[in-house]
Amino acid sequence: MGLVNRLLNLVKKRETPGLTPDAPGLEIVAEAFDPAVADSAVLAGSPAWVSTAPAVLRHHLLLPPDRVAEAASILAQDGYDLREESPSGELTRVLAVRVQVLDALHCAQERSRMAGLAQRLGGDALGWDAQQPEAPA
Repeated sequence: MGLVNRLLNLVKKRETPGLTPDAPGLEIVAEAFDPAVADSAVLAGSPAWVSTAPAVLRHHLLLPPDRVAEAASILAQDGYDLREESPSGELTRVLAVRVQVLDALHCAQERSRMAGLAQRLGGDALGWDAQQPEAPA
């Protein structure tokens, strides 16, 4: 498979029509805030998670206020929206949010990437959670 095809497949995988980070009725179906627990274990232990459905992936970060715009610019290149939550001491709590279909490999890669980015910017990556629409009753 050529580079162009791989890039197109990557873009298609991230395209998830219908679900937005602000959709009503979202509930947390998986969360990973303990770095000692593998993302595969988190997803496997999350009975509410639907593996074939798109989810809102939210990385929780603490960043210096003067580096938030830089982080937003970097993360936007990969389709993330950076949302400020609140000040937390000298750092600002933010969410890096993106809609995608989750799998353990990509969750682990993104967790590592967020940790590296936060560290470079003088902050910390706390963990991630995923939201999906509530299951119909």
